Amino acid sequence: MSQSENKSDIVIDRGKAQWSDLWTKEDYWAIWIGFFIMAVAIFLSFSDKSQMEAKYKEYSQIIAAEKEKPIKTIELINATADQRKLQAQNIPSVKGLIGWLKTPAKWSANPIASVYLSQAEADAKNEAVKPQVEAAKAKVANALAVAQEAQGLAADANYADPALNQEATNAINAWQDAKKAQASAEKKLVKPFNLIWTLLGLGVGLGVLCAIGAVVMGFNAVRFFCAFFCVYLLCVLANILGKQADMSKYGVNAEIWSIAIGMIIANTVGTSKLLKDGSQVEYYIKIGLVLLGAEVLFHKILAIGIPGIFVAWVVTPIVLISTFIFGQKVLKMPSKTLNIVISADMSVCGTSAAIATAAAARAKKEELTLSIGLSLTFTAIMMIVLPAFIKAVNMPEVLGGAWIGGTVDSTGAVAAAGAFLGEKALAVAATVKMIQNVLIGVTAFCVALYWTTKVEANAGEKVGLGEIWNRFPKFVIGFLAVSVVMSLISYELNDGLVTDRSRYYLSNVFVDNGTNKVSVPLRGWFFALAFVSIGLTTNFRELGKYFKGGKPIILYVCGQSLNLALTLLMAWIMFYKVFPEITAQI
Repeated sequence: MSQSENKSDIVIDRGKAQWSDLWTKEDYWAIWIGFFIMAVAIFLSFSDKSQMEAKYKEYSQIIAAEKEKPIKTIELINATADQRKLQAQNIPSVKGLIGWLKTPAKWSANPIASVYLSQAEADAKNEAVKPQVEAAKAKVANALAVAQEAQGLAADANYADPALNQEATNAINAWQDAKKAQASAEKKLVKPFNLIWTLLGLGVGLGVLCAIGAVVMGFNAVRFFCAFFCVYLLCVLANILGKQADMSKYGVNAEIWSIAIGMIIANTVGTSKLLKDGSQVEYYIKIGLVLLGAEVLFHKILAIGIPGIFVAWVVTPIVLISTFIFGQKVLKMPSKTLNIVISADMSVCGTSAAIATAAAARAKKEELTLSIGLSLTFTAIMMIVLPAFIKAVNMPEVLGGAWIGGTVDSTGAVAAAGAFLGEKALAVAATVKMIQNVLIGVTAFCVALYWTTKVEANAGEKVGLGEIWNRFPKFVIGFLAVSVVMSLISYELNDGLVTDRSRYYLSNVFVDNGTNKVSVPLRGWFFALAFVSIGLTTNFRELGKYFKGGKPIILYVCGQSLNLALTLLMAWIMFYKVFPEITAQI
């Protein structure tokens, strides 16, 4: 056989291997499962699109006509409220599916209250609240009657009498105040619920979905399903503990409990062979990361504009590279992979970036565990300390939101910390974090390129594109694909990329309050499964050697300190010195 024939056979074998990878590698199965979930979410959310769009336009016409009048009329207020209620999550099929994705509720004394509340218990809790609600409803009815009469008098005068217009405005405002008081009273009411069956049903559904890929990858179907379900039950337990009111208040959330429960089992009685079969860390987290792409929407990035992009895309790589160099040159960390994973985790977006970077650099499982543990610990601290500090120094809300979005690792923690400051801070923080999430794929590619060409390349050896491709974590492609598809859908719904945040986008109806109401909770469940699995596969003795000299903690603290300083400086310059007109519109 000639040399050319040998080369041809090698090329064919590689081609077959690459083709089979589409069905035998977890990266690709993460993509297929993520795509399937998004396809279901899109199909259900858009099932009533034509009728909802017709209603939306109908309300828009009423709003446009009423805005021509010199006062804010009752009809304008009602049409605006009805238009905002138009959400795909209220479609029966979508609403039903969302009901199966709920996590346990908050509780204070009895953990059973997080998954079950009977009608009798709900009635008992509502006993003192119901009179307040009824009184508030009566006030609303009376205020509405007064407002209608006052508006009628103003309309009879063709809105030409300033005095009648002012009386109508005062009456309508009083009606609005009464409605707010009613809503506030109704928030205190509790409804009976039973999450036991939905939680079990969700576990079965996710187990079947993951088992399909696992079987093709070589697992035994029944054994994997049983193992998965055991891990899932631990995940539910972690969610229950994370919803305890006092623990939740201080940032001890479900993610921390997930790793803690797994570690306690692994380092006391030990992780059984069955549990190990179900503890597929990368499988679960990669599915979650593909779903995370649905939350990265281009029109939202443009809503904040250039200031947010500078905060996320300029500071982040500077901090990542600086932290890596600091770890190698100053701290002299023996493991370059641990160094780069911690640097990416701390500078980009926490656990998501850590997973992608660990895959690109082929870091050890213990290194990834240590990095995620540091991230979750400091995230819990920062989500409490940072907003408290911002409040204490009277920092502007937009600046505080940008600072939180660029420094707090977890997307959920960013939302919680931003909400503590206010609506503007929440919007800015969430958008900056979303812009930062785009760097997951860029970071993974750059690390894969650097590791193959510099860190692990032999002297004088040229590294081909094939090796870089093999190193690159393929699930990132799924993350980017979902982001692009959902952004294009939003583009079409918006009739273009609109940058005015004050507009009420149709994409809010079908994406933010439709598909994302399915993808976001499922992403959370897959992340939680991964965190439990991390704990179950972590041995303290193996992990301890990486803490020698406390270098990982020093690296994280120094890197995060640099991140905090640079992000605050960049946010102040961009939002208040270079682009103050954008800040004024937020």
